[in-house]
Amino acid sequence: MLGLMQDQPLLISSLIDFAEKHHGEGEIVSRRVEGDLHRYHWRDVAKRARQAANALDAMGLKFSDRVATLAWNGYRHLELYFGVSGSGRVLHTINPRLHPDQIAWIANHAEDQVLCFDLTFLPLVQAVHARCPGIREFVALCDSGKLPQDSGVPNLVAYEDWIGGQPGTYAWPQFDENSASSMCYTSGTTGNPKAALYSHRSTILHAYAAALPDVMCLSARDSVLPVVPMFHVNAWGIPYSAALTGCKLVFPGPAMDGKSIYELIESEKVSYAAGVPTVWQMLLGHMKPGGLRFSTLKRTVIGGSACPPAMINAFREDYGVEVLHAWGMTEMSPLGTLCTLKNKDLEKSPEEQMRIRLKQGRAIFGVDMKIVGEDGKELPWDGKASGDLYVRGPWVVREYFKGEGGSPLVDGWFPTGDVATIDADGYMQITDRSKDVIKSGGEWISSIDVENIAVAHPAVAMAACVGMKHPKWDERPIVAVVRKPGAEVTREELIKFYEGKTAKWQIPDDVVFVDAIPIGATGKMLKTRLREMLKDYKLPNT
Repeated sequence: MLGLMQDQPLLISSLIDFAEKHHGEGEIVSRRVEGDLHRYHWRDVAKRARQAANALDAMGLKFSDRVATLAWNGYRHLELYFGVSGSGRVLHTINPRLHPDQIAWIANHAEDQVLCFDLTFLPLVQAVHARCPGIREFVALCDSGKLPQDSGVPNLVAYEDWIGGQPGTYAWPQFDENSASSMCYTSGTTGNPKAALYSHRSTILHAYAAALPDVMCLSARDSVLPVVPMFHVNAWGIPYSAALTGCKLVFPGPAMDGKSIYELIESEKVSYAAGVPTVWQMLLGHMKPGGLRFSTLKRTVIGGSACPPAMINAFREDYGVEVLHAWGMTEMSPLGTLCTLKNKDLEKSPEEQMRIRLKQGRAIFGVDMKIVGEDGKELPWDGKASGDLYVRGPWVVREYFKGEGGSPLVDGWFPTGDVATIDADGYMQITDRSKDVIKSGGEWISSIDVENIAVAHPAVAMAACVGMKHPKWDERPIVAVVRKPGAEVTREELIKFYEGKTAKWQIPDDVVFVDAIPIGATGKMLKTRLREMLKDYKLPNT
């Protein structure tokens, strides 16, 4: 027997319709690339999202065609979140911190047909547009008449001109909720980046879960500042949860320094903020010397990398702000766990509570977790047993776009590449991570890419890249190098060799010359043994 409920698909267009109908007066504030603050409301987002959808229709874009963005957190980017996906196309947010070669490869692999970008990133677009023949339209996210006189990008159009002549009415199409809605490439894999392809269903379920009280606890009473970029796993899903709850959104745009973030928090009465530790480090660094305080900020969620205990203490003890640890992955849309205390934990001592807060938290409903030992058997949740962390759920990928790398699943579970413990109360703590990739400031750096550039140097016989602890960026890459017999190359020469071949922040901080790199029986480099060799190594200038 089946239930007798109405069958209506879970579609992203329903989120913006709901926000318009029930929270139309809710405010959206954005610091623009031009430096000024732009203000409007959810009803305006809805109207302009429909105009963007009409603009895509006018171009003749088909269902599931990809529309890319290179943009900061701002109101026009928000409109594309709903206008692109709501009309049945796929929103493809590209990380502008990548090297132009990587961006061109990603845009071509995704088969993007439109690229919308903030003028900040015009140099990037100038560098890649001729190498992306599939892109039919380049749209600068700017006012009418504000295009550079000589952009170097053929037929460049201003966003306001692109949507300006389009009607504000649009009949959102109805289709299968499992249809693709957006995509995000992750460099947290070896080799070329792979794309997680999210569905409307997975996105709506994730939005519901993120808003739960024990997760982000979002409501129409909140003023929310997502510092986590909209080009990075859809800003942890906050734009969708914000539409679902009707909360106020405050976008920082390109101004990510401590002073700008603090002023925005205070002027817009932000109650909740989300970002990676490096951003909050800059914020606290700005506040402490001037004796500044928060008047409205009550909680912040920190993810991307582990939050230092000193930062949690500073927020809680010095400023009265609750810090919530979160963990997830691009392949998980991204939320997997969030660390909020259980009722019984409230009776524990501050020291015991801190030990819990340092963990990555409890699984959100919709995410199932397990830890597995070397023998493939599931390990107990005792807080002591440490094993490979596996996840599954309705917003966890089953495979990558175009089947890149084959199916990543193991008996239906996604291997995260992290090593963790889980205690009897379900609190998960990451204890280690696959070191084939390095996480610096919340962004992944592929060790394979770093190594490939090094071995392209004529004097290098072999290279292995590993991450080293850094007080600000969590980890920074260094490369261990074996010179070819009789060849010479200095540290400075090799680091300079990286320039122009990868993004600046992906260039290793140091080169360590070694006689040999440990090799295992299968011919693979043993990076665990290499780290043992370098256990006394210290990064320069730290």
